[in-house]
Amino acid sequence: MSKVFIITGAGRGMGADIARQALEAGHQVVATGRRPDKVLEALGGEQDNLLAIALDVTDPGDAEKAVQAAVDRFGRIDVLINNAANTYGGFFETISDAQMRAQLETNLFGPMNVTRAVLPVMRRRRSGHVVSISSLAGVVGLPGTTAYATSKFGLEGWMEALRFDLEPFGIRTTVVEPGYFRTELLTDASSNVAELSIDDYAERSAAMQEGRARMNGRQPGDPVKLADALLKVVDLEEPPLRFVAGSDAIEAVAVKARELLAQTEASRELGMDLAHTDAA
Repeated sequence: MSKVFIITGAGRGMGADIARQALEAGHQVVATGRRPDKVLEALGGEQDNLLAIALDVTDPGDAEKAVQAAVDRFGRIDVLINNAANTYGGFFETISDAQMRAQLETNLFGPMNVTRAVLPVMRRRRSGHVVSISSLAGVVGLPGTTAYATSKFGLEGWMEALRFDLEPFGIRTTVVEPGYFRTELLTDASSNVAELSIDDYAERSAAMQEGRARMNGRQPGDPVKLADALLKVVDLEEPPLRFVAGSDAIEAVAVKARELLAQTEASRELGMDLAHTDAA
């Protein structure tokens, strides 16, 4: 059955892959990006089932305009894919306050802005599916990712709680946790270097930047396969609340789950009996 998708960050990388796969499957796609001409170029030009529109996810007004344009063109929105993201790489002390706030504006408040604009459309129809692309770094803290992990852990918590808001309206939620895929997240267009220089971190910072540069384009995951899998998830009658994508992510999340259980058990003796008791 054909669905109407709105996809953020669809001008390149994973967003473009998802949009292409959706179009090939016969869906109607509202593909958004800061430059609609680049979105059209990435997706092969004008098409009957494609609407490319400008959207800066950090601008709530932009989000409202994009949603209205989607409804004007296709009459409804069935699936929202919150994909647009960037990364600020570096150790916490080397990430400036402005960079940390910018990271949250794009990766956390950006999806919130677009979702807030989309939800009235879905609520009216008592159906819909909100999908947010998180990361392995939203489940497992990794070296040099304090800003990125903060934004993605926040996204995970928001999506987990949002589920309970939306279930009574027939609106599903799924958070996607990919491992290392050959997206454009590590390219200069999406990846930002820490602004602050601190001698104690200099050697590790240089090694981290060299490692990221070597990894770019060599990540093990195939983004086209991820896009295809995501379309299958969206088609499920009961989609998962979490979709862990990639063998590296599945193994790492499984290890984290075992660690959490072990830490919970280790806390049992001291942590259980902490309820308030009235004095005699």
